[in-house]
Amino acid sequence: MYNLILTILMIVSVLIIIAVMMQPAKNDNAASALSGGAADLFSKQKPRRFEAFMQKVTAVLGVIFFILSLALVYISSH
Repeated sequence: MYNLILTILMIVSVLIIIAVMMQPAKNDNAASALSGGAADLFSKQKPRRFEAFMQKVTAVLGVIFFILSLALVYISSH
């Protein structure tokens, strides 16, 4: 059981890395800090389609990673 959970945990870890790398970059540079935030007026929109999907996938994979980590610790301690 320990080896199965460890294998699944490693697969989820790789999937989290892939999901994070696939998310579009948010460009926060020094010019936006000096402009007074006027450019941020339209950039703070709700993520749509692919961005929203990738955020949800990353969150779900993070929860699965956390649960598997706790299960692994529980199994290894007993």
